[in-house]
Amino acid sequence: MTRGRIHSFESMGLVDGPGIRVVVFFQGCPLRCAYCHNPDTWNLNEGTEITAKDLLNKILRFKPYFKESGGVTFSGGEVLLQPDFLIAILKMCKENGIHTVIDTSGFGIGKYDEILKYTDLVLLDIKHVDDVGYKYLTGKDKLYLDQFLKTVDKSNTKLWIRHVVIPGITDSEEHIFKLGDIIKKIKNVEKIELLPYHTLGINKYENLGINYRLKEVPPMNKEQTKKLEKLLEKYIT
Repeated sequence: MTRGRIHSFESMGLVDGPGIRVVVFFQGCPLRCAYCHNPDTWNLNEGTEITAKDLLNKILRFKPYFKESGGVTFSGGEVLLQPDFLIAILKMCKENGIHTVIDTSGFGIGKYDEILKYTDLVLLDIKHVDDVGYKYLTGKDKLYLDQFLKTVDKSNTKLWIRHVVIPGITDSEEHIFKLGDIIKKIKNVEKIELLPYHTLGINKYENLGINYRLKEVPPMNKEQTKKLEKLLEKYIT
């Protein structure tokens, strides 16, 4: 029986894909994003061990709430870090007529084709637009994201793009145009969301004894974020 580790389970999510959704947060993430608000998901060896079958049974309890547009979203952490477990639960969900979403940064260890075969929608968080900025924000290379994007493009899986706008880091018009250049090359993009950086997760870092690298950066202005989003939409159309 395929087993994996999950961090937590949210029964009535409204912002992690279409409709009312169960959100399963996987444990473990290879990135160390400077603004991550869930550093407690980083360690793959923590969290709760569960079989794919037991997880399916938890999800099925909420199926009556899904109606036409809802379903399950697998988030994290980074879902691609547990590919065998992810494939097993995705396959079971599809066998039970459940709409599936994966919320990912595109940083995984392979088996993308098999994962996407059972995925209806990908919520893709693009951390930065170039190699230097990506490594500064996440500690890892952008190469993995580029590889994932190629596989998604071939699979024709639908995409929602998300990008966090951080004052002084990802909030320039030049940066937004570079993001647009990436998006222009991707097929099946249904939606683009620019998310304003916030500081709500700082207390977790203090409690865990982890240094928060962006402590001097103020929250991003929501109105300015909307202006940049409109600029991006205009640029890519």
